[in-house]
Amino acid sequence: MRAVKRLVLLALLIATAFVAAMAWQAASRDEDYRALMARGDEALLAEQSFGAIEAYSGAIALRPDSMLARLRRGETYQRRGELEAAARDFQAAAVLDAAAPRPLEELGDVRYAQRRFQRAADIYEQYLRLDDRAARVGYKLALARYREGNLSAALAAVDAALRIDERMADARYLQALCLRDQHRIEEARRALDQAVALAPGFIAAREELADLDRSLGRHRDELEQLQVLAGLDRDRIERHIAIGLAHARWSSDVQETPSKRAAQADLAVLTLGNALERAPDQPLIYSALGRVWLDIAQVRDDPVALNKALEALERVGSSNAATSESLTLYGRALLRAGRVDQAERTLQQATERYPADPSAFLVHASIAEQQNHSAAARESLIRYGALVNDAQGFSDRASRISALSLKLGDTTTAIEWVRRGLEKDPTHAALLAIQRQLR
Repeated sequence: MRAVKRLVLLALLIATAFVAAMAWQAASRDEDYRALMARGDEALLAEQSFGAIEAYSGAIALRPDSMLARLRRGETYQRRGELEAAARDFQAAAVLDAAAPRPLEELGDVRYAQRRFQRAADIYEQYLRLDDRAARVGYKLALARYREGNLSAALAAVDAALRIDERMADARYLQALCLRDQHRIEEARRALDQAVALAPGFIAAREELADLDRSLGRHRDELEQLQVLAGLDRDRIERHIAIGLAHARWSSDVQETPSKRAAQADLAVLTLGNALERAPDQPLIYSALGRVWLDIAQVRDDPVALNKALEALERVGSSNAATSESLTLYGRALLRAGRVDQAERTLQQATERYPADPSAFLVHASIAEQQNHSAAARESLIRYGALVNDAQGFSDRASRISALSLKLGDTTTAIEWVRRGLEKDPTHAALLAIQRQLR
């Protein structure tokens, strides 16, 4: 009996010692875990991301069930741009604590950054099933659906987010983009008005408003937005150029009275002239000023305005940095001045600059055709068609290409373009005439 008692006592002592050892080991492991987490946080604050990852990885090795360690390491990977590694950690954190919404938001952000918009949206929806009052995540869901191309779902999501927080300017802006893409222009404009009312310095929203007003022919409203943008972004000379060009567009509106159009043209010149005083070596201003003077010369048949257009555009056109658009303008001005050979050379250069102004090919083709440079004219017409999907003018271009090909003795190409043109318009008179000629 005494021996049994000794064995029981020994067993109790061993069990107690084992429990104590285990408790000590657990306490030691917890202490090491907390130390590693603190070390990772400190490294992250010091922007030592590699050291942070090493520390968090050590914490995960000690506590594989730690959601927080996975989350912190994922955030560190995300900061380093290692998005797939971040996604693995956020996914693991979400599994470890299914009731925690934060890992889901972080995972959705990573998938969005990877342009996996549908997957990001699905994850944000999973978050909202845990917390349906998170307006910020509702907005992210809407943005992912918008980028995915699902306008109806994006609009539904952004509307839901705005019902929770109606003062989200970003959400109003996104709502406007959805409505614009659904061709609900007036509703889009109202949403943009609300966005800039909530955030007066919201540049993207004001730019979109200006674009919508321009498309609607609301010259005064467009100018108002452009002037606010110039005030918000004073150092960008492009803002002042945009105001000048808006005045120029207003001056071209045939629905306005002649006196109103003339006044707007003068305002365009004045605005761009003031911009030129601020930045006298800026090619964009000379190009815009040349465009305005050329328009005035055409409308008023004014040789003085034409000379001013040539003077401004020559400053740009003579530079190796001239854009295709500015060279096209210069070529048009030269053509109006009767300097046809120089105009043809300038427009040829315009077609060779990237990115090319599509109109350069059409104007160059017309001049080259007049100059009996059939090969060059045909090439510009073909290149224009490759650059622009202009189905309405396709058959007209096809007839010109066919006729030019006949001049060049290239009947194979002529037959091919007659065929292609008649596929679009079987009754096209010029193409039918060339077809009879080819028989």
